[in-house]
Amino acid sequence: MSSEIEIEEITHNSAAGNGNGSIVVDESLKNDVYTAAAYGDLEKLRNLVESEGCSVTKPDDLGYRALQWAALNNRVAAAQYILQHGADVNAVDLTGQTALHWSAVRGSLQVADLLLEEGARVNAADIYGYQTTHVAAQYGQTAFLFHIVTKWVADPDVPDNEGRSPLHWAAYKGFADSIRLLLFLDAHRGRQDKEGCTPLHWSAIRGNLEACTVLVQAGKKDDLMVTDNTGLTPAQLASDKNHWQVAFFLGNARKLFEKRYEGTFGRLSKLGLAPALMCVIFVLLLTYISSVITASNLPKLTASSALFAWMGVLFACSGLVLFYKCSCKDPGFIKANRKDSKDTTDDEPLLKMDISDPALLAGNWTQLCATCKIVRPLRAKHCSTCERCVEQFDHHCPWVSNCIGKKNKWDFVGFLVLEVVAMALTGAVALTRIVTDPLAPSSFGAWLQHVGNQHTGVFLFLFSEFFLFIGVAALTVIQISQVGRNITTNEMANMMRYNYLRGPGGRFRNPYDHGCKKNCSDFLINGYNEDIEIIESEGIDMMQISNNNNNTVLKLNMQNGGVTAGHPHPNGNGHGHGHGHSSGCSHGTHSKPNMDSSVPLGLGLGLGRGSRSRGAL
Repeated sequence: MSSEIEIEEITHNSAAGNGNGSIVVDESLKNDVYTAAAYGDLEKLRNLVESEGCSVTKPDDLGYRALQWAALNNRVAAAQYILQHGADVNAVDLTGQTALHWSAVRGSLQVADLLLEEGARVNAADIYGYQTTHVAAQYGQTAFLFHIVTKWVADPDVPDNEGRSPLHWAAYKGFADSIRLLLFLDAHRGRQDKEGCTPLHWSAIRGNLEACTVLVQAGKKDDLMVTDNTGLTPAQLASDKNHWQVAFFLGNARKLFEKRYEGTFGRLSKLGLAPALMCVIFVLLLTYISSVITASNLPKLTASSALFAWMGVLFACSGLVLFYKCSCKDPGFIKANRKDSKDTTDDEPLLKMDISDPALLAGNWTQLCATCKIVRPLRAKHCSTCERCVEQFDHHCPWVSNCIGKKNKWDFVGFLVLEVVAMALTGAVALTRIVTDPLAPSSFGAWLQHVGNQHTGVFLFLFSEFFLFIGVAALTVIQISQVGRNITTNEMANMMRYNYLRGPGGRFRNPYDHGCKKNCSDFLINGYNEDIEIIESEGIDMMQISNNNNNTVLKLNMQNGGVTAGHPHPNGNGHGHGHGHSSGCSHGTHSKPNMDSSVPLGLGLGLGRGSRSRGAL
């Protein structure tokens, strides 16, 4: 499975020097409309067309057109000039690709808009069935994909000749942001191509862990059990390709799905551990009251001692009230802002949801939830247990059978604090009662035996409370510390993954930390902290920009008398085309690929399309 416009890097080694350090470029390579279009050199283009009579409508020796080179490098003025001088906006090369196909390689939005305004067909397919959305997905051009789908109604789920949709290609190439967007746009994650492979199969074959994670989180157990034409599941394919981490993840995900939804454990997991924890607290309270406060074999409590003893019960009961509220309360579930699907047709899936959110327009693709079909706030996260997105998501707590989020974190922290205080008071009272027992022997060993025989309830109470106190006290300290810094447990665990928690130098920086005093006061008064970022003024370093066209060279491979460069083809033979361009050529912003993140200089060498079987990968 290969795509693809190959990108060739410009190197100075391929040019000859003249002895004084300057680079000599073959003048003949500059004087054609294809190179002028690629550079965006409008003056040279005008001179070639108007003075020398060169045509912008004819393809070069290998069938590529000047409009394609201008589109690839987002040369709007050159493309407009070429169109004004008779170029066909829907003209194709030998592989059936138009300039719009080429504009998708580097996300050339301005040129794409120009082409479409001039009548380019958004659904034009090449000889391999690739439309513009396929090419954008192949190169991780998420912003371009979003733009062409939302503004020009391109089909985000159309299959190519091999039955592969843009989602297949994004999964294969490992572009997680493109996957999020396509799933958000209702792309069919279970579509099988002619080899029986779903997008999850292809991401597993390539070992793209992040892509697999996004697909699994948005999917169901059935997605993990689908087999291809050879009878293999995604996990088995990952194992076959020695992608052990991906294989382990997929296998573990399948087990979690089975435990979550099947059998007695599945039903209990929905209920959670809140009833069990409630019973434990009630049992401990009853044991404390019967064995410590009202025990007949212990001295009667004084008034002050009784006050402290019953204060522990009061704090524990107050904590149970907050525990119940935290368990039953909405933690901050985000409601989907969907339009009525009855007013839309099946071929208009995009109209079923609002996708004009500023987060999408700004390119914050991680805020897309493919499961809930919403654009969630920056600090929100999808909970796989609750199957909802939660605002200011902290963690899912099985002990309260609920997520901890913006709307119930105050109750959760209050419950922890009250229970820690209650355990400290009740533990101190219980220990004092058995230590001051007048009937207890003086030696330690005899005293332990006496406590075990005569005060069994007190001993069991202290033993149980000791271990509970350690865990609850540690959790309470962590939660209070996070409140003081206005950060969540989820953000602490993923601080290196979330871009908004990184400062200019890549170091950790919490933009929501307004100081311990304000953080705590806002939390205590309002019950939560607002997502208000600290605006810091930063100096802008000015950098001198020089024109380095004189240092640009073209790297060419001469083959059969033409300018060529090889790339994959179904029969294994290389074919292609090579025109250089300057380092000023613009490149679109795309999601992190499963390859080197730097975009090499140079022009694409054509959209040589092909398809290889999995065995060749």
